[in-house]
Amino acid sequence: MTEASKRAQQAHNTPIPFDNSYARLPAHFHASAIPTPVAEPWLIKFNRPLAEELGLDADALERDGAAIFSGNQVPQGAEPLGMAYAGHQFGQFVPLLGDGRAILLGEVIDRAGKRRDIQLKGAGKTPYSRRGDGRAALGPVLREYIVSEAMFALGIPATRALAAVVTGEPVYREQVLPGGVITRVAASHIRVGTFQFLAARGDTDGLKTLADYVIDRHYPNLKGSDRPYLDLIKAVVERQAALIARWLCIGFIHGVMNTDNCSVSGETIDFGPCAFLDAYDPTKVFSSIDRGGRYAYASQPAIGQWNMARLAETLLPLIDPDPSEAVNLANDVIAGYGPIFQAHWLAGMKAKIGLFTEEDGDLDLVQGLLTAMHQGGADFTLTFRALCDAAESAGKDEPLKTLFANPHQIEAWLPAWRERTGREPLSDAKTSAAMRTVNPAFIPRNHRIEQAIRAAEDDGDFSLFEALNDVLAKPYEDQPKFAAYTAAPQPQEEVLRTFCGT
Repeated sequence: MTEASKRAQQAHNTPIPFDNSYARLPAHFHASAIPTPVAEPWLIKFNRPLAEELGLDADALERDGAAIFSGNQVPQGAEPLGMAYAGHQFGQFVPLLGDGRAILLGEVIDRAGKRRDIQLKGAGKTPYSRRGDGRAALGPVLREYIVSEAMFALGIPATRALAAVVTGEPVYREQVLPGGVITRVAASHIRVGTFQFLAARGDTDGLKTLADYVIDRHYPNLKGSDRPYLDLIKAVVERQAALIARWLCIGFIHGVMNTDNCSVSGETIDFGPCAFLDAYDPTKVFSSIDRGGRYAYASQPAIGQWNMARLAETLLPLIDPDPSEAVNLANDVIAGYGPIFQAHWLAGMKAKIGLFTEEDGDLDLVQGLLTAMHQGGADFTLTFRALCDAAESAGKDEPLKTLFANPHQIEAWLPAWRERTGREPLSDAKTSAAMRTVNPAFIPRNHRIEQAIRAAEDDGDFSLFEALNDVLAKPYEDQPKFAAYTAAPQPQEEVLRTFCGT
């Protein structure tokens, strides 16, 4: 029987038709990692639409999901492994990290013909776990499910959540917590740190193998390029710059942008201490481990460029045989990150305030609004959503003004904005409608996520988790019956710190 016919037979017999290309890469790229069974798994949430998009047997997975998505039952065709990678963590290089609590079950080809990873997170130890237990607490599982699916609904490239499971076993952190496992789906889980792992070992052959694999999987248009590895850096730079611009446009803070959390596919990955802005503050940090503000909201673009420079360093031996020429070529690419980011960010911010043509003063107008929001303590999401109403007529300005500690801060900005939007070709009504497609009414508010986690962990009540997922599936719609979910937190509800799930 040929390999292709074996895979076809396997696809017929299993709810997940695996086709595992990463497992066929050299052995030192990964290590076998069999999930550790748990006591009493219970399926909290199964993402049936995503399962169908992936071409999976949704009925079978809904029936057997507790066993499969906890790791108790390894489906036929899976080749469970932990991926090897290194990384700069808060600027400090660690030559070996790897999947300490994530296990790649395998890959599938979805209905659109795209290869996707299916990975368990929290399913037990791997060879890279070091002193960790390989488990995840329920809270971080719920947070990742909520935020990753919300990012998808917001139109931001991100890993997806296929399922969430309660394990029926405790995990021991600073306190005893219920355990959970999340199953996530990604274009791939290859990171900048994956390249760094090979570069740190002087493994040029391995780097070439990995780079060729990434080109084949994510950037097939680069095949046949005169300088494929330089062009690979360019392509990753473009996607990262565009991604981080989109983060800023929705007020998202990743929280831990280490190189091992930077995907070369251009997806948002690893939702640990992430959060969304309430009041606009460019220096805002939520992550409990980011004591120096390295990954603050407005610092993310520069960190993105720093991460891209680390990727470029690993590929220097492949760019050009002359080390000096390789450095010069790579530097030119990295220098281009800033203008690419700025173009994406400015286009996104202009759309948020109803500008779709170009004029010289547009950047100043955007910055003027952000300055007023910062000085006035205005909520990021509510301000831009209220601006959609104000775009219809000056008579709808009052709700916007109430968001500012001093209404004069926004009143001073509005005339210049109205004069500028008046030169746009769209009518006021059409401008307002267009703005509503890029300014969400609903985001995963930090306090709402925390409420859902507390109800689940403390009382076994997942109703808030379910409601929040339902609301966030339609972030750009008004959904009047869920209006309370748009509200900023009361002072006693504010979440000041978010935490990693380790």
